[in-house]
Amino acid sequence: MSWEPEATEIQRRRELALGQGGPVAIAKQHRQNRLTIRERIDRLLDPDTFEEIGPAAGSPRHGADGELEGFDPANFILGFGKVDGRRIVVGGEDFTLRGGSPSPAGLRKSVYAEELAVQYRLPLVRLHEGSGGSVAGTGGSGPSLPGPVNAPARFRSVAQAMATVPVASAALGAVAGLPAGRLVASHFSVMSKSSAQILTAGPAVVERAMGEKKSKDELGGWKVHTKNGTVDNGAEDESACMTDIRRFLSYMPANIYELAPVNACDDPVDRCDAHLLEVVPRNRRQAFEMRSIIASVLDQDSFFEMGRGYGRSQITGLGRLNGQTVGVWANDCKFLAGSMTADGAQKARRFMELCETFSLPIVSLVDEPGFMIGSQAEREATIRHGASAVLTAAMTTVPWASVMIRRSFGVAQAAHYGPEGYVLAWPSAESGPLPVEGGVAVAFRRDIASAPDPEARRRELEEQLAAKQSPFPRAEALGVHDLIDPRQTRPELCRWLDRVQPLLPGLLGPAHFSVRP
Repeated sequence: MSWEPEATEIQRRRELALGQGGPVAIAKQHRQNRLTIRERIDRLLDPDTFEEIGPAAGSPRHGADGELEGFDPANFILGFGKVDGRRIVVGGEDFTLRGGSPSPAGLRKSVYAEELAVQYRLPLVRLHEGSGGSVAGTGGSGPSLPGPVNAPARFRSVAQAMATVPVASAALGAVAGLPAGRLVASHFSVMSKSSAQILTAGPAVVERAMGEKKSKDELGGWKVHTKNGTVDNGAEDESACMTDIRRFLSYMPANIYELAPVNACDDPVDRCDAHLLEVVPRNRRQAFEMRSIIASVLDQDSFFEMGRGYGRSQITGLGRLNGQTVGVWANDCKFLAGSMTADGAQKARRFMELCETFSLPIVSLVDEPGFMIGSQAEREATIRHGASAVLTAAMTTVPWASVMIRRSFGVAQAAHYGPEGYVLAWPSAESGPLPVEGGVAVAFRRDIASAPDPEARRRELEEQLAAKQSPFPRAEALGVHDLIDPRQTRPELCRWLDRVQPLLPGLLGPAHFSVRP
């Protein structure tokens, strides 16, 4: 006896599952300029590499004669695929079915995503558009019963995934509840400016509970979440989101037990850019463009910035030196003079944790005037968050190279230098317990006030003390490894990276951080 009838039904179910929520629901998705989850996966992955897990998961509908009449597929699509030839796990909600609110099978598949990534030690990409639970329950007929008391903790695998593999997520439509919580549990997140919102709760719930009448964009659009750090980047549309995710993954190892890939590089390691000799002005009050220094030092066009709209005094991102991935952290003196704010400290701490987790060497370009001061800084607990960043740096084990570009002051400067780090200084570098301006104002207040020309006396004192913060005495006392011509920065960093390369395999495995403020 043949199994042909069952084989035919399997094929029929697969065909019905590909129909997702049906032509009407798919057309509505397209009218709103949003792709379906299957289209998104195809857009992300290398062509013809998707291997779906659980395509038969869902709810069949049979007629009175027992024949299959329809099939409601699980509204979470999950599987393996490849990005630039490297295998990943990818999944996301199907908004054409129940608006992405999980069906029973959809919820099981979504929870399985992190477990698969940890089991196979593969990067995980989540493409989110959907809400969490509903008062109607996952089955649509009332609240679901809770799991047994010995059920595995749902979020344990989410935490395990972040501790084991690179996790990247995109918000591509309205994302609320459980999907929103999982979205931010990522090493890199991006949202579409044209279609996405991230919401703890939607407008109807907020109005009912809080009395606030706000649109989805007002509550959780990209202008909100790229500034508060909920997501790292905003991209123009869904395709740009996929480009950002592919680029992020290109810098990362598959898991914590492997090193990041090393790309072929045709940018000479001994390249010296003349403009580095002039980029820092002699006028200490004049700002300069740190990102131009980053672009000159790294392999050409290799800097991938993360979180530009948040904690703006600190610049964080991934780049390459001679083809090898490095984490890059710098100050932006064009925003609050580059001082470490509360949100800047949180951004820097999270970035250091990423580098430590995946054994990425850190390059720090330092222009740190210290912690931000003032009443707002005190209200934001800047000292607590700043101290957390300082202690995070002290606990890292990855190699550091810190280049003193200009200022390095106060407690905050300690966050920019890792244990046993390699320290270089430009001739424009200045360092000490306080910036000259603040120190003079405190230590010589009476002297300045009693002078015939207080402003002239202030300038005189500042110039005298600034000379004492010169990098030359520090270099003479071996307070830095070397004082260098700025044009030599790239060659020096490439040589450093070549020296520390043999140390990296010994750092592989789980990262360890103890309690911090």
